[in-house]
Amino acid sequence: MSAGDQKNGGDKPKEAAVWPEVERAECLARGAALKWASGVFCRPEHLERLSQYKKRESQRTASIHTRLKSMVQSYLEGVGWGLEQLREARDELREVSLTLKEAGLESDGNADCLASLEKLREVSVDHRQLFAAVSNLPRLYAIRGMVLETERLVESRRLLEAHARLMDLERWQDDILWQLHGAAGTAGSSLSSEDTELVAKYFSGVGQLVDALGKELWAVVSSSLALARQNPTPFVSAVRIVEREEALDRALLAERGGGGRPLPAGRPRCWKACFFQVLEEAVSARLRSVSYLHTRGPGLAGHLSALQHAVMADLATVRHLLEHCVPPHYQLTAAYLRASHRCLHTHLAQVSSWDLESGEIFAVLNWVLHIYNSPDMMGHPELVTESDRSELGPLISAEGVEQLQSKYVQSVRKSVSEWMHKALQVELQDWQRDQEPDTDHEGFYQTSLPTIITQMLEENARVALMIGESLRDQTIQMGLYEVENLLNRFREALVEFGKEHRRDPTNNNKNKFYLHYLLASISNCIILKKSTESLQQQQSSRFAGMFSRTPPNPLAALDRAVRRACRLVMDQLLLELQPFLPSLLTRPWLVQGDPVPKLCSVLESHLDLYGRVRPPCRQRLQEEAQWLMVVEYVRALMQKKLVCRSSEERRQLAQQMILDDQLLREVFHSLQESEVSLPDVNPLALLPVLADFIRLKDPGMLTLEVSGLVAKYPDISEEHVSVLLDVRGDVSRDIRWAVLDLLEQSAPPLPVGYRPIFTDILVPPSTLAFCLPTAKCA
Repeated sequence: MSAGDQKNGGDKPKEAAVWPEVERAECLARGAALKWASGVFCRPEHLERLSQYKKRESQRTASIHTRLKSMVQSYLEGVGWGLEQLREARDELREVSLTLKEAGLESDGNADCLASLEKLREVSVDHRQLFAAVSNLPRLYAIRGMVLETERLVESRRLLEAHARLMDLERWQDDILWQLHGAAGTAGSSLSSEDTELVAKYFSGVGQLVDALGKELWAVVSSSLALARQNPTPFVSAVRIVEREEALDRALLAERGGGGRPLPAGRPRCWKACFFQVLEEAVSARLRSVSYLHTRGPGLAGHLSALQHAVMADLATVRHLLEHCVPPHYQLTAAYLRASHRCLHTHLAQVSSWDLESGEIFAVLNWVLHIYNSPDMMGHPELVTESDRSELGPLISAEGVEQLQSKYVQSVRKSVSEWMHKALQVELQDWQRDQEPDTDHEGFYQTSLPTIITQMLEENARVALMIGESLRDQTIQMGLYEVENLLNRFREALVEFGKEHRRDPTNNNKNKFYLHYLLASISNCIILKKSTESLQQQQSSRFAGMFSRTPPNPLAALDRAVRRACRLVMDQLLLELQPFLPSLLTRPWLVQGDPVPKLCSVLESHLDLYGRVRPPCRQRLQEEAQWLMVVEYVRALMQKKLVCRSSEERRQLAQQMILDDQLLREVFHSLQESEVSLPDVNPLALLPVLADFIRLKDPGMLTLEVSGLVAKYPDISEEHVSVLLDVRGDVSRDIRWAVLDLLEQSAPPLPVGYRPIFTDILVPPSTLAFCLPTAKCA
């Protein structure tokens, strides 16, 4: 082994100690090579290719060594170049450091010369200021004359020339300030207060000129509508001035917006915004001057009409004249529409806050909801394209419209209540007239009350519908409440009318037409019922559930009033029948049958009057009269004024009851023809049944007869049957007990819809034939 090899061999342990990964890699490589060789040369015959494998691996190893050497070589060349650059940079830094050191030494040596340069700088500033003053002296001398000249131009309304002079003055002022600012020193410095005050003193009249020009300008804009019809030149000049100012504002903001050169005083002026503001104020003043002193009371509708004509006339002027005097981007018509809308909104809000009557509220609602949006006003085809209606919003808010509608309904309610009260008073006076009630074309009794009420409610509903269905529904709802209140007072008046009549029923002069007016009241209720149903049908279905309190029920009030009037009519019939009822079912009646024809005569006169009542109450009165007559007839029988003593008397009693039934049937013949209107239980059918009960010859068959009677009239009681047995006069105690036991055991319930007849008939208490001496008489 050579010395070099020994040296390298002696270094391996040291490299392995320093780089353990190299040793590990070498072991892995040897192991991989051994594994590969054991796989390739596993058989003896494979050793023949050993030279080929050895040559191939030698070439591969040589190729790898070559690449490694070239890579290391290029790396070393790059490192060398980098070291060379670092050496050059170090030399340059050394030279720069020396140069800076020399410059610092020279600067320290020249510090004493700065004091003299300061004096030179001051002289230079003074020189520039004097140069600026000398160059602007002609302008400064001319300022006073130009201000006076501009004032004369403004006073004579030569606005364009005045504005041109004003722009020259403002430009001079701005140039002088900028020159002084530049002469004052660096860009970051500012003018001294003395310089600023001096310039302001010279240009003191400019600000006043701006105000004077603006005042004249806005006066022209305020009177633009009048000028457009006479001489639009001043308005055109005003618009051109506004456009100049807007262009100047934009240019100054674009040029000096970064903060380099300050904006002149009073800039930006924003005269275009002022233009539209003045226009809106002019519109407001114009609308306020339209009959503003006559907006209360009946003059409100005329005031609103004047507003409409004024707005439309002004819009025509703006659209046809002023629109051509301004640039297209002004959209002057749309601006006037917005200004008019806002002014009208404010004005109508003030009007709505007043204590308005119903007619005034109607005028406001109709104008706001219909006229304002109609083709005659803001809905005009030429105006629809000018502005978006959704941007303007409603003229009165939905809450405001609802409040106005509520106020309208309350005002109308007060008026309707007063009219109904007066109509009821007139009705009560008609009841005291000494003549028959009026009749309509069909011959039915009637008074003026239903006509007044119906026309009033229908007229109010028709007028409210002109505003909208919501107001119509609220008005109808209010009317139904008032009708219900009226009918309650009407029923109370009927009760008082009946009481007054009962106090002095014999005064024929005073109460001659009492029954006629009761019948007229019933007809009136029928007319009111039809009108009420018609009003209810007019209401929208969506309004049916929108009740803040109990809904009105005028039909129930009508039914109560009709029942009270029918009851009074029946009371009057009973009063006229009363003189003849005591002689009914007595022995003189059995012999002569005298009172029944008189009763029929009274019934015929009443039934003839009932024909003057509108159906269905006419049939109802006829039915009630029929029930009343039968009840009174049976009540007379229950009084036992006639007790049969023999079978012949029972036959005569039954025969006379059959004759009376025939007379009553002839009286109610018209009612019998319309069987549809008859009740389920015909009261006239009771008399033949009672006659058969009395005429029955065999008392032993009474039990069967009573069972049939109970089946037809389940409301009959034991007292009624006991009286019938007493009237027969031939019923033994055993049969009586059997019959009463049968009644006690059966007692069927009343069928649904059955109208009791015996319930209204009270049986008089029986008197004992004698009293035992030891007992106290009952």
